[in-house]
Amino acid sequence: QVQLVESGGGLVQAGGSLRLSCQASRLTFRSYVMGWFRQAPGKEREFVAAINRSGAATNAADSVQGRFTISRDNAKNTVYLQMNSLKPEDTAVYYCAAHGGTIAAMTRGSYAYWGPGAQVTVSS
Repeated sequence: QVQLVESGGGLVQAGGSLRLSCQASRLTFRSYVMGWFRQAPGKEREFVAAINRSGAATNAADSVQGRFTISRDNAKNTVYLQMNSLKPEDTAVYYCAAHGGTIAAMTRGSYAYWGPGAQVTVSS
């Protein structure tokens, strides 16, 4: 059974930085597009960023462009989300996900596998 496990969440002040990691197991990691989504209380889960299989191309939501960077290490079966200049509105549970399509896919339903999520809280 495919497993995705997020780590690196926590509490940070506005303007600070965090790096999330997602360790994948029981899948051919380099064959999957990897993405990050987030869900704030009372809101729908929304796309944050995605990275293609080689790591050469990325896609990111307008709300995080210039602040968040997605990357991956295929040798370690790990995808990262570097989050800088954090804002209180970035507070959410962040989910790692995998799918076999393209990085253009930004809907929750496009992704086949999901991690349990990691809480990120940004205080003002």
